Amino acid sequence: MADKQIYQNTPAPKAAFAFAALVAGNVCIAFGPLLVRLSDTGPIATGFWRLALAVPVLAVIGYRAGFRIGAMPGRLLGLVLLAGFFFAVDIIVWHLGIFKTKLGNATLLANCASLLLAIYGIVLARKLPPPMQGAAIALAFAGAALLMGQSFELSPEHFEGDWLSLLAGLFYTFYLLAMIRVRESSESWSSLALASGSAALFLLPAAWFAGEQIWPGDWTPLIVLALSSQVLGQGFLTYALPHFSPLVIGLALLLQPALSALAGWVAFDEAMTPLDYLGGAMVMAALVLVRLAEGRAKA
Repeated sequence: MADKQIYQNTPAPKAAFAFAALVAGNVCIAFGPLLVRLSDTGPIATGFWRLALAVPVLAVIGYRAGFRIGAMPGRLLGLVLLAGFFFAVDIIVWHLGIFKTKLGNATLLANCASLLLAIYGIVLARKLPPPMQGAAIALAFAGAALLMGQSFELSPEHFEGDWLSLLAGLFYTFYLLAMIRVRESSESWSSLALASGSAALFLLPAAWFAGEQIWPGDWTPLIVLALSSQVLGQGFLTYALPHFSPLVIGLALLLQPALSALAGWVAFDEAMTPLDYLGGAMVMAALVLVRLAEGRAKA
């Protein structure tokens, strides 16, 4: 019930800004797989640098916002560290999966968090969504199915990468649920800095144990990845978390496969068909629809 009150009591101007942040965050994160592919470090090491390069920036922003780690209750700090662990596992298995399956499979399966969060939101509300939200859910998942349907391909060759990507989506769901709780009583940038820092501490030894190349020859993809996916992408997403229900957040995650398909077209000349464009338009229309539905619920 407390969650519901938070979502419904957000003032309209602030809710509009938070929705813009939610969309912008997913836009920034969507191009992460492309940068992972362009990095010359190992998959897990790439994840480490994404976080390690972002943490100082996030920490400075959080400090200027007034956050002091000594003021954070021990229980909340423990929850942030747990979120960092979930995020580290998500990055490890998904980055490995990217190189073991088709990019379409990895993107679709890793975004199973969208479905899991939507289900969690319905369970949390203890009732079925109203008609407009229900229509938005159906439209979003139908659009995602159209968008990814042509590139998704089950085969023994892709099996390992497919289940790794699916596992990544599960742990990303755990991470988001933990951060939703953290954001109920903590500032966004500092919370993300702590979660990112704790995740980086898991990733560095994991990369070393896997025998990966850790030190990069070209820093450019890693710096861009840290600033776009972590500072801006996760930063905007973390800010938006307490302002919307898990259902809305889950639907917003579907922007990522839509934009990843666009990135594949731009970078790798992967052709987009009319069905791809239609699917992307359906996902974006669903976001507008669910935003209108939330606005009516608050009225």
